[in-house]
Amino acid sequence: MAIRFRRYTQRQLWFYAKRAFWILISWTAISNVVFFYEYYTLLANNALTSEYDFQQSFTANLIVGVLAGLIGGVLTVNLMERWLRKHSFLRALLQIVIAYTLTAIVVSFFGGLYYFSEELGVGMFNHEVVELMIPFFGEFIFIKNFLLWLVIVIVTLIILMVNEKYGPGVFPDFLMGRYFKPKRERRIFMFCDIKNATGIAEILDEEAYFNFLKDFFRDIAPAIVQTRGEVYQYVGDEIVVSWKMKHGLKRGNAIQCFYSMKKIIRYKRPRYRKKYGLFPEFKVGYHYGDVMVGEIGQIKREIVFSGDVLNTASRIQSLCNEMGVEILASKEFADININLPLRVKREDLGEEKLRGKADEMKLVTYTRKGVKKKMI
Repeated sequence: MAIRFRRYTQRQLWFYAKRAFWILISWTAISNVVFFYEYYTLLANNALTSEYDFQQSFTANLIVGVLAGLIGGVLTVNLMERWLRKHSFLRALLQIVIAYTLTAIVVSFFGGLYYFSEELGVGMFNHEVVELMIPFFGEFIFIKNFLLWLVIVIVTLIILMVNEKYGPGVFPDFLMGRYFKPKRERRIFMFCDIKNATGIAEILDEEAYFNFLKDFFRDIAPAIVQTRGEVYQYVGDEIVVSWKMKHGLKRGNAIQCFYSMKKIIRYKRPRYRKKYGLFPEFKVGYHYGDVMVGEIGQIKREIVFSGDVLNTASRIQSLCNEMGVEILASKEFADININLPLRVKREDLGEEKLRGKADEMKLVTYTRKGVKKKMI
């Protein structure tokens, strides 16, 4: 179990490290684009003197870009985004400004040390170089870069927040206006519902129950992200997750999401028991098909899916208790979901009548080899 827990922790760290890596790559690229834009602008206007050293200037810019990406990537992912979620906007804004200012000073300091040391032909920490750094922080080039990178940080945070709201990968579609007009998409949906939520709500007071749901949704988030899922909506104690077909079918991601969620909650049972006196158990239902998707609403806009697929997936999930399983899927979905996670096998359950449906539907469940199927 300890080995599995370490693997889960490593996957979480890999997820955040990957985000930080892409921020590093993006910010370094932006830094170089700005540098070459300014360089060719000066060159076109014959504003470069014979004293200008391209290699020296480019290396200093590269140092600034890489350091900004490294420090900024970690700060943006692990601090700034968390502050925006946990604190009031004004407090979070103050913390972000302080952190950004300190980072800008540190990054510019090392970039300036290199530039002036090359200019004077001495070591980076020579007292003459350090003395030149003091007036540098009041010069136009520092103020310009300070404001430019402030905009870059804010845009990065907006992208991360939009991804957090609509799900990873949605921001490019949102930016290109793909959902301004309704369009048809084929998607996989998973309805996940906490077992005995009404009974839990009666045991816990309102605040404790709210925090219970909040902890559950937060804890299972890595499983959704790692399997390329998108959170469609939260409805009370239920969460609806959606996958684009290619993402949900690849390596059995949609089904893997369920087992990853179970693993996370299993590892966190002691914390739940200590905090609430119980731990969450859940059941899920899967279906796929064509839906209409688009932005809807005037005062508050949302990306909405519409179609019988969602109703069917919800009805399938509601049969879990009746059929004594934790996971159910339509045979239609199971037939196309060929690539299953490791040690997971399918088990056909025959036809069942879904509430509100005229025709019966063939259903399947999934079991993991070496793990006893839990009856509910």
